[in-house]
Amino acid sequence: MNLILASSSPYRRELLMRLMIPFDVVVPDVDETPLPDETPQALVERLAILKAQTVASTHTNALVIGSDQVAVQNGKIVGKPLTHERAVEQLKSASGSTVILYTGLALVNSLSGLVQSEVVPYGVTFRALTELQIENYLRKEQPYHCAGSVKSEGLGVALLERFDGEDPATVIGLPLIRLIRMLENEGLAVI
Repeated sequence: MNLILASSSPYRRELLMRLMIPFDVVVPDVDETPLPDETPQALVERLAILKAQTVASTHTNALVIGSDQVAVQNGKIVGKPLTHERAVEQLKSASGSTVILYTGLALVNSLSGLVQSEVVPYGVTFRALTELQIENYLRKEQPYHCAGSVKSEGLGVALLERFDGEDPATVIGLPLIRLIRMLENEGLAVI
């Protein structure tokens, strides 16, 4: 079966390349608007499944990976800042606190219709940050398209105190340990 990553994220593509198995990338066209009263966990699981099923519907004989992630602070979803000003606000708010990343992961078999899905939480605790540290970081990294304004795989690690979770790849957006198990359930051994 073909392996397809249903994602526009270059970070997810890079993570999947670590498994050294051939795959294609197809960008799904889905509405990512949260449903009324939808929890962050339900949102990321629904969107991961939707992305994978959307691509699976047009690709036969494929295993399709879908993923979605949100950052949650004080019970509220923290999105991509898109602007410098919003990034400053997000990092000031995150200073000295813990942000939980919820990553929805889905694997859809386009032949059988079987769907495997999970939501993987990961805690990221920020150091107490000064305004100068925030400004210096944002000028150097410019993480305006990253949820919560931080790229932990880059200079953003300097903002952080601690990680709490099973799989460090989850922080970047694709829980590889869980994905390997899902692929093995479908008969695709990584090693």
